[in-house]
Amino acid sequence: MMPSMVSGDATGSNGAEAAKGRSDAPTAPPSKAPPQTAPPSKAPPQTAPPSKAPPQTAPPRTASPPRAAILLIGNELLSGKVEEQNARYLVRELRELGVVVARIEVIPDDAADVAATARQLSERFDVVFSSGGVGPTHDDVTLPAMAAAFGMSMMRNPELEALLRASFGARLHERDLRMADIPDGARLEYGPRGPGSTWPVVVVRNIWVLPGVPEIFRRKFDSVRELFRTAPIFARALYSREGEGPIAAALDAVVAEFPTVEIGSYPHLGAPDYKVKITLDGRESAVVDAALGSLVVRLGAAVVRTE
Repeated sequence: MMPSMVSGDATGSNGAEAAKGRSDAPTAPPSKAPPQTAPPSKAPPQTAPPSKAPPQTAPPRTASPPRAAILLIGNELLSGKVEEQNARYLVRELRELGVVVARIEVIPDDAADVAATARQLSERFDVVFSSGGVGPTHDDVTLPAMAAAFGMSMMRNPELEALLRASFGARLHERDLRMADIPDGARLEYGPRGPGSTWPVVVVRNIWVLPGVPEIFRRKFDSVRELFRTAPIFARALYSREGEGPIAAALDAVVAEFPTVEIGSYPHLGAPDYKVKITLDGRESAVVDAALGSLVVRLGAAVVRTE
């Protein structure tokens, strides 16, 4: 499977009609008095047509911090023929941007599996990143599967076709143009620098479709990464010379005292001066620092250092 150099999508637009008003004037009753003219009826107020929504350029923001999922697609990953690198890179990048990765799934090049998994992840998470399956060969099933997942048809995107022809030149094979075929409800995202600055990323609903080749994957994500920046994650750490058993009660107490701080405990068997690294993550720096201070007091002489 040759992952594509391209990830892009087409945009859609909305339209509306204004409501029309009616008026009916009743006739005056016959009378010796001067005929009364009926007051003009009021036409119902006309509603202004809604303005067209601008193309979506970033995942929808939610009140709570955004949660992401990563979908890795490829038989080569499940067979061990290729070492997976994209999820490791993306987790670090998203964390630096303030986005929490809540799920990573690895599935084969099976269209039905890709469609079902993409649909489920799209419904559960604010944003999904897929990796792999966007080249011109038989096992590149990601984009047709995305189309099937959301009831879309496949179409050849003229913008992507032009980019492919310009990039490949005389080396272009007709089969390469399959990389310009995308779901008709997709859009192309170039990131903050806009068209002409880089190859676009294909976005199907809230799924950002990226290639599997690590070098191309990173280049394409780098072009759009700033679209995902949100409130930062503040992190502190404590190193304990005691093992997990003796410090577990202190951890329980701090977890209960600071429910908005995520606390992790990670043994390190080969470290020369400590046995457990404890991490504290949160959205409020002062609260994270307070949690660390509470843990320092509770652990006492077990504390090697903090950072």
